[in-house]
Amino acid sequence: MSLLAFSINHNTAPVEIRERVNFAPEKMDQALTGLRACPDVNEAAILSTCNRTEIYCDIDNGNQDSLVKWFSQYHQIDEREIEPYVFVHPDQEAVRHILRVACGLDSMVLGEPQILGQLKDAYSIANKAGTLGIFLNRLFQYSFSVAKRIRTNTAIGGSPVSVAFAAVSLAKQIFSDMSNHTALLIGAGDTIELTARHLKENGIQRMIVANRTIERAGLLAEEFNAKAIALSEMPDHLAEADIVISSTASQLPILGKGTVERAIKQRKHRPIFMVDIAVPRDIEPEVGNMQDVYLYSVDDLKEIIDEGMKSRQEAARQAEEIIDTEVLHFMNWLQSLEAVSLVKNYRENAEAICQETLDKAKRKLANGENPEEVLEELANLLTNKLVHQPSVQMKQASYEGRHDLLEAARILLNIDND
Repeated sequence: MSLLAFSINHNTAPVEIRERVNFAPEKMDQALTGLRACPDVNEAAILSTCNRTEIYCDIDNGNQDSLVKWFSQYHQIDEREIEPYVFVHPDQEAVRHILRVACGLDSMVLGEPQILGQLKDAYSIANKAGTLGIFLNRLFQYSFSVAKRIRTNTAIGGSPVSVAFAAVSLAKQIFSDMSNHTALLIGAGDTIELTARHLKENGIQRMIVANRTIERAGLLAEEFNAKAIALSEMPDHLAEADIVISSTASQLPILGKGTVERAIKQRKHRPIFMVDIAVPRDIEPEVGNMQDVYLYSVDDLKEIIDEGMKSRQEAARQAEEIIDTEVLHFMNWLQSLEAVSLVKNYRENAEAICQETLDKAKRKLANGENPEEVLEELANLLTNKLVHQPSVQMKQASYEGRHDLLEAARILLNIDND
């Protein structure tokens, strides 16, 4: 058994690479089944977000070759092409990595809470797919518990800093007074909901929510007094928007250069501010080359996000100290599993000796022998049989000068030094 965390994330790879290795939600079950079928992979889970694609697995002998091969074949990308962007964390470092991810310490936005929900979703999907076992099950549950403890005992989530917050902050730099502007929000997930909340707090008066499922758009629009439209209606409303923020799970761009060109003409070249938070990207990159369009990707938000990190730095240091301790606790639990079979065999051996001795005593009692003498013999036989083998081994250890074994025996058998 060897735990392994295989990671491509915003720290290691640009958005151009991350979008190519993203796992589509509707194909996650198929991906997990294929991953679990790889040689040496015993358990597996996949976390795939706009900022990271990660595989957590229990793999025999830490053999990652089959894992890398499957990953590159699944995404139809050459192993050499992704090699510079992949980080592999084995065993203890895998435990540390998932704990840091769960707490938001490895996020682009330090301490952001959304990643914990995404990690819980990854766990749930893998659990339903039947690709989890005792090790990953315990690891995920442990990471959830540690994340809760850190959020309770530190101020890691105290500042309102997120990708959504950064996008709205950037919009404020362009439109100082947002009350007279219209925002078009594409998608209806957690990030868009958080974006809508920040826009509302900053005075935006009119919002349009476009989503593939108009019912979901309607729920979000109702909460913020916005207008809900279907994704297919978006081109007809694009010209109304001064601010466009998009975050969907689409595998292909949903907003192309031609659609934006038509909208700009209708606006008489009044500029549009766009933020594409999605990975894969929702807006064709060529849109950024157009006049009167200010297009930012999720990577462009990093500088703004960095400004909001300062208030969380001390909390992050406290969180790292907690994680150091919790990693040791989890590794101790893993190591304790090695003793389970040993203890089980030891108990079974002792129970067999006891049963054999008891059966002999019962036969003597059935033959009418003196009960007191039978009980005394039972106690002597049982004692001799139970201590015989340890005594032989301790004598042999003493003869060989194995003081380490003698000390271990003293501790295991709870024998005083005297």
